[in-house]
Amino acid sequence: MALRSLDNALPTTPERPKKIAKIVGPMRTPPLDSGVNDENSAPTAAIADPTPDYIASKDLNAFPDPEAILKGLLEGLNSKDWMKVCEALNNTRRLALYHSSLLIPILDKVMLVMVKAMKNPRSALCKTSIMASADIFCAFGHLLLSLFSSEAFDQLLLQLLLKASQDKKFVCEEANRALQAMTGSFPPLPLLCKLQSYVGHTNPKVRAKAAVSVSNCASKMAIDGMEEFGFVPLIRIAADLLNDRLPEAREAARSITNSVYKVFIGRDEQKMMGLSPLESWQNLCSSGLPPISAQAMVKIVPQ
Repeated sequence: MALRSLDNALPTTPERPKKIAKIVGPMRTPPLDSGVNDENSAPTAAIADPTPDYIASKDLNAFPDPEAILKGLLEGLNSKDWMKVCEALNNTRRLALYHSSLLIPILDKVMLVMVKAMKNPRSALCKTSIMASADIFCAFGHLLLSLFSSEAFDQLLLQLLLKASQDKKFVCEEANRALQAMTGSFPPLPLLCKLQSYVGHTNPKVRAKAAVSVSNCASKMAIDGMEEFGFVPLIRIAADLLNDRLPEAREAARSITNSVYKVFIGRDEQKMMGLSPLESWQNLCSSGLPPISAQAMVKIVPQ
C-alpha cells in the first residue's frame, strides 16, 4: 500500500511562543524626607488630623482691636477649611464675652453658621460650635429671644437637644453644658414657651433633654410667670413625662411637679379659701388631668 503524501497530513498546532521573563531591578525606596508620593511604594504612616484648641471660657481674652477681627469674622465662619471655621468660632466667643455690642448686627447670621457647624460630621467642629453657643447664651440670654430671629434660635435649640442626645460622649457633655448655660441665662417664661413643643418629640432622648430644661425653667419661675404660662399646662407636661420611657424624663417630671406645687400653694387666694395645701393641689390636679394622672401627681408632693 502506498504511503500517503505528507502534504495530506493533518495540520499540527503551532506552539505558542514562550514568554520572556522580565528582569526586575531592585526596588528603590524614596528617602523619608523626599516628600514625593510614589504610588508604587508602600504607604508611610498617615499624618494625624489637626486638632483645634478647646479653650475654656474663663481662659478667653479680649481683643486689642475687636473691629479688625469683626471685619473678617463671617468670611472665616463660612470658610471651606474647617480649621479656619473653628478659629472663627473661637473669635466669636471672645467677641461675645468681651465685645458683645459689636456682634449684635450680625448675630442672626452667626447663629445660622453655628447650626451648620453643629450638623457637620466632624466632631471637633461640632464641639467648638456648641462651646460658642454657650458663650453667646451667657452674653445675650436676656436679649436673645426678644431682639433676634426666632428661626435662628429655634434651629440652634433643636441642634443642641439632638447633640445632647447622641452617643459621642464629649459632644453630648458639651451640649448638656450649653443647655444648662441657656436655662441659667434666659428668662424662664419665654424659654419655657420655646421648650414646650420639644417635650413631645418623637425621639425619647430629645424629650428627656427638653424635660430637664423645662424643669430648670420651672425651678426659677415665680407666681407671676407660672400664672401667665398656666398651672394646668405645666402639670399636664409633668403628668405626660411621668410615664416616659427614660428615667431622666421621669425624674424631670417629678422636679417640675414639686416646683409647681411650691409656687401654687404659696398663692394668697389659696390660703384665703381655708383649704390645706394638699387639698388645693388635689383640686388643681383633678381639674386639669384624668383621675389616674391626678392621683399620680398628688403622690409626688409632700403629704
